[in-house]
Amino acid sequence: MSKADDDYDYLFKIVLSGDSGVGKSNLLLRFTKNQFNADSKTTIGVEFATRSITISGKVVKAQIWDTAGQERYRAITAAYYRGAIGAVLVYDITNKQSFEAVEQWIQEVRENADKDIVIMIIGNKSDLKHLRAIRTESGQDLAQMYKVAFMEASAQDGTNVDQAFIQIIQQIYQNLTKQLQKYDQMSHLQSEKLDLEITNSGNKKQGCC
Repeated sequence: MSKADDDYDYLFKIVLSGDSGVGKSNLLLRFTKNQFNADSKTTIGVEFATRSITISGKVVKAQIWDTAGQERYRAITAAYYRGAIGAVLVYDITNKQSFEAVEQWIQEVRENADKDIVIMIIGNKSDLKHLRAIRTESGQDLAQMYKVAFMEASAQDGTNVDQAFIQIIQQIYQNLTKQLQKYDQMSHLQSEKLDLEITNSGNKKQGCC
């Protein structure tokens, strides 16, 4: 069951970060349109695409921002972390340098985004097993060290792309639901306290006459 593109219950802003050439744009293209562009050009600045999914009967629209990986665009893209509640940090499993840069990207996200942002690391190009330079275990260890989610995927053949994005969207939704429940409980307690104060105030007035 789907709704119109402008009809949704929640809008989540998620940023894609990582070095240039790791396949961020094709991951986004695969997730939002189920397509792959072998001739994809380097992203300049920031682009975004959307996809809606249903979680627990609610339509969640993910607005995913694809940020440029080149150093000269860092000052431009930093502003786009504001308002993001999810971040996907991508490296190329055939490129050791892109993996080593992930820690820097994590630091950048945590410096520019909300402290409660949900982060996932994706090791892209898992279809290129014969060119692998980074072991799966290395990605898992890095994610465990920073207490973030991890998954290997392939934008080219689609392996784990939907699973990765849906997992981070579901985690954001779960966190949001918990926050709303906590807020409702606090509001209920404050309401009970106010009722009690009013009642006590009324009793005092009755007692003085």
